[in-house]
Amino acid sequence: MTTGGTGRAQVREAANQDRFAAETARFRRELLAHCYRMVGSAHDAEDLVQETYLRAWRSYAGFEGRASIRSWLYKIATNVCLTALEPRRIRVLPSGLAGPYDGPNRPASPVAPGEVSWLEPLPDRWIAPAADDPAAVVVARESLRLALIASLQHLPARQRAILILRDVLAFSAAEAAEVLGTSVAAVKSGLQRARARLDELEPEPEELLEPTDQRSRALLDGYITAFQRSDAGVLEQVLRTDATLEATPFREWQAGRMKCIHMLDAYVLGTPGDWRMIATTANGQPAAVVYHRDADGALLANGVVVLAPTATGVSRVIAFHDPALVAMFGFPDVLAE
Repeated sequence: MTTGGTGRAQVREAANQDRFAAETARFRRELLAHCYRMVGSAHDAEDLVQETYLRAWRSYAGFEGRASIRSWLYKIATNVCLTALEPRRIRVLPSGLAGPYDGPNRPASPVAPGEVSWLEPLPDRWIAPAADDPAAVVVARESLRLALIASLQHLPARQRAILILRDVLAFSAAEAAEVLGTSVAAVKSGLQRARARLDELEPEPEELLEPTDQRSRALLDGYITAFQRSDAGVLEQVLRTDATLEATPFREWQAGRMKCIHMLDAYVLGTPGDWRMIATTANGQPAAVVYHRDADGALLANGVVVLAPTATGVSRVIAFHDPALVAMFGFPDVLAE
């Protein structure tokens, strides 16, 4: 009897797991994007989605369809993120720490590890919606632009959650209140404050070209060519006159095309063949994984660079000098010749 009862319980457990997977698996990509918007780190977002599904499975038996499965998962994910954010510093880019460097061009010193929590790029392949839904593709890209993600990190965590739920995910005020366990009035006032703060941080969001736009790809190709050929002249055709250049883990950043080019030409480009880049996309923007040749001639993972392409050239270059990002984007640590 005991053996038979155990067997039936195992069958029921397996059936529940299959049903849970069937009902929830399709939301994993959008939940990953949601967690990334909340915390600004692709690695952390992965962990938080795992925690979301673990908590959801533990409480699945008591769910019983009292709400939509999607809103239920978002409630769990949002609260997982809010808990994770409580003891942490916000994640920033160098431009979020101070104004551009105005002194003579020189190599910047890296910030000591742990001193600052840096924003991370997000591979598009992790969260790409179905290609047969063009509107969803555009919305996903616009809501994951690096400039917006960086601005979101400066909002208090609950305001950040309210703004994402209402303005990105189009939840109603009542739905957002249910997710956050608060009142509709609190959601409305929080949204008003979040929008006002976001307008201060990014008063006029740029109109970026889609990464599939031929002009966007040409700008990325030009940037890659400049590095691989060690040709600063090519950068004059790529960067806008008001372009900015920043790189983690360095605190200082440059503003203005000529300052950016001088910095790169004097201290970064090196000799032809020192750099190799492979085109990809991140945060709905053209990007490249970056390799640098070491003293033994091997091309080693260096990080990822993300461009902000506009109709008049690249307005912003953000380089993330973190070799671990290359593997996260699906590329090897050492590039074969």
